[in-house]
Amino acid sequence: MPLSALASGSSHGSQRQAQIAEIVRDQGEAKVDDLATLFQVSTQTIRKDINVMCEKGLLRRVHGGVELARGTAEHYDLRRILNFSAKMKIGQAAAQLIPNDVTLAVSIGTTPELAVSCLDHHQGLRVFSNNLHVALSAHKFGTAEVTIPGGRLRASEADIVGPSAVSFFDGYRFDIGLFGVAAVAEDGALLDLSDEDAHAREAITRNAETKILVLDSSKFGRRAHTCSGHVNKVDHVVCDARPPAAICAMLDEAGVQLTICDEARL
Repeated sequence: MPLSALASGSSHGSQRQAQIAEIVRDQGEAKVDDLATLFQVSTQTIRKDINVMCEKGLLRRVHGGVELARGTAEHYDLRRILNFSAKMKIGQAAAQLIPNDVTLAVSIGTTPELAVSCLDHHQGLRVFSNNLHVALSAHKFGTAEVTIPGGRLRASEADIVGPSAVSFFDGYRFDIGLFGVAAVAEDGALLDLSDEDAHAREAITRNAETKILVLDSSKFGRRAHTCSGHVNKVDHVVCDARPPAAICAMLDEAGVQLTICDEARL
């Protein structure tokens, strides 16, 4: 599913597919008739949506409905559309923090990718990323200069990881570093799912003058095992909903600017 179709808001089908994915994730499975009633469309329309998602390997059919396909819990295309509305708001808010004519380092992750897709009206951007989804989103603008590293491509994420990615980010100085994390611990520690992800993010943060962390509220309380960095060591946090009170206190004490998408900037 092209991210641009979701981001533009022009495709009701794509938005409906995102909601279907969230329903199936939360309920375990969903019936075609129930989905048609919920969205007030025909069962034929729902089956078309399901066909698209099954072809992408996100869902699989069961009697009368669908469930998540086996092994798709961390599927990149699935993560792209889960919590899409929240990620869209985060991307739009993050884009407002980024001026024209800057060098921008961007990490892996679906939320950073969506934030980059919201920069389509910016001018003079120089984008550096180890994620091909991010690079292609920026390339489509036609106005951004895009640089990517060489090295091994991780098939599941379409990104370059390992020492080559770290060396790539260490070879530049950036005006802004834009990144996400897999989770934020109760004590404010930033967590990733692998050492490779953490090392690349560390390289972005130590070489960026301004650091912007983008994350949806599901990342608070989520489990991940690689600990690197702390939420109070960034300059901006952009989130769809208010973080836990303890995290808010840490940000306030450290002078980190918190943007909650549906509220005034704190």
